[in-house]
Amino acid sequence: MKQNIQLYNTISRKKELFEPLNAPNVGMYVCGPTVYSDVHLGNCRTFISFDLIFRYLKYSGYKVRYVRNITDAGHLEGDRDEGDDKFAKRAKLEQLEPMEIVQKYTLGFHDVLRMFNTLPPSIEPTATGHIIEQIEMVKVIMENGYAYEVDGTIYFDVDKYSKKYNYTILTNRNLEDMLANTRELGGQDDKKGRLDFALWIKAKPETLMQWQSPWGMGFPGWHIECSAMSAKYLGQEFDIHGGGMDLAATHHTNEIAQSEACSQHQPAKYWMHTNMLTVNGTRMSKSAGNGFLPGELFTGNHPLLRKGYSPMTVKFFMLQAHYRSTLDFSNDALDASEKGFRRLMNSVSLLPKLSVSEQSDVEIDPLRVNCENAMNDDFNSPVVIAELFEASRIINTVYDGTLKISATELDKLKTLMNDFVFEVFGLKDEDTSNTELNEVLDMVIDLRKEAKENKDYATSDKIRVGLQNIGIQLKDSKEGTTWSKS
Repeated sequence: MKQNIQLYNTISRKKELFEPLNAPNVGMYVCGPTVYSDVHLGNCRTFISFDLIFRYLKYSGYKVRYVRNITDAGHLEGDRDEGDDKFAKRAKLEQLEPMEIVQKYTLGFHDVLRMFNTLPPSIEPTATGHIIEQIEMVKVIMENGYAYEVDGTIYFDVDKYSKKYNYTILTNRNLEDMLANTRELGGQDDKKGRLDFALWIKAKPETLMQWQSPWGMGFPGWHIECSAMSAKYLGQEFDIHGGGMDLAATHHTNEIAQSEACSQHQPAKYWMHTNMLTVNGTRMSKSAGNGFLPGELFTGNHPLLRKGYSPMTVKFFMLQAHYRSTLDFSNDALDASEKGFRRLMNSVSLLPKLSVSEQSDVEIDPLRVNCENAMNDDFNSPVVIAELFEASRIINTVYDGTLKISATELDKLKTLMNDFVFEVFGLKDEDTSNTELNEVLDMVIDLRKEAKENKDYATSDKIRVGLQNIGIQLKDSKEGTTWSKS
């Protein structure tokens, strides 16, 4: 069931027909989190987007090896390798060992993604678990003449690399402008060129995380880990490399340079990037005071939020925007997504209750074709959601008796909703997953039914109004009574 998927390639800056290097096997590498703090919503959007891509490639019949790294080495996370050791700073603040920090925030990261119901990657390697591979890659780059040592620190020679390869192929930036706009920093005298970056950094005596290397005690630079781990688990050439768009200008640009300097060819055939998050039209950031963590979004414990929103509501909200478009958070937008998600889940819950007829007023095959066409068009989830709402309308009208559906078409409808709502989108019904609530409401509905049969309409209305006051809407039909959250 191979699909003709068109995906947007950041390098070519256009949609291309996806042709994996080793079909039907697909290798996909996504830059994972740096685990010295809580995962932020920008990370969540990236991983939810690539979970969608992972799921759809599997739905399309590909065997996917999805590699997502964990950055747990104490590198200096800056475009010029300056700043504080993030892990050491956090370890001192919390009075913990660096690897305790790693464990704490790795578990927190996994907990958040579990709440969003994302699939785990095929492999989740750590930077500290692949120090040898990173050292070996640095050695090859030096042997090929694209790196040099200065007092135990190894720098990548961007100027020499640029004489043979296109250093800015990913961003299409002008190299001369980049040089002119690079500010002077401490330690620049050690480098041959302003754009040179560290592959391996000499450790100070007080550095908590350091390893032995041919150049003395040190630790890896920011970029080398992804090049080394993607090559180990996917080969020197693989299909898809992804991450947030903020990584393109520096991290991914330098990844391409390192890999090409090592193996003489680019690592990935397709580069994909998710767009940024904004809040009420302003870019989300801690410094602006408008950044919030997933936990704050779920609980509503933030001054910008009117209330909390469930993980599936937030996920549904993210899927309503294309992964390459800016996603703007607002209370109104989240409220609308909450209503839309409930409407979709309510209609899915009606599927087992639909009656079939010999004749059918609806055909489901065109809906599936539309959903697949949308996903094949660079994973266009908003268009798929529109088609799923059309399916939801069909379910509701069949349930009301306005339309008829045959057993064959009903089976197709059930399969369609399962495939795209649950398997491809990875949504789950948070309401009906609460079996205790279901059992209680079933009992209350039975009591109301008995009251109506006994012509005790006062009690019947009291139950209906009481449930409505706490957000439970009853719907009577000839098939019986169902409930949904209003």
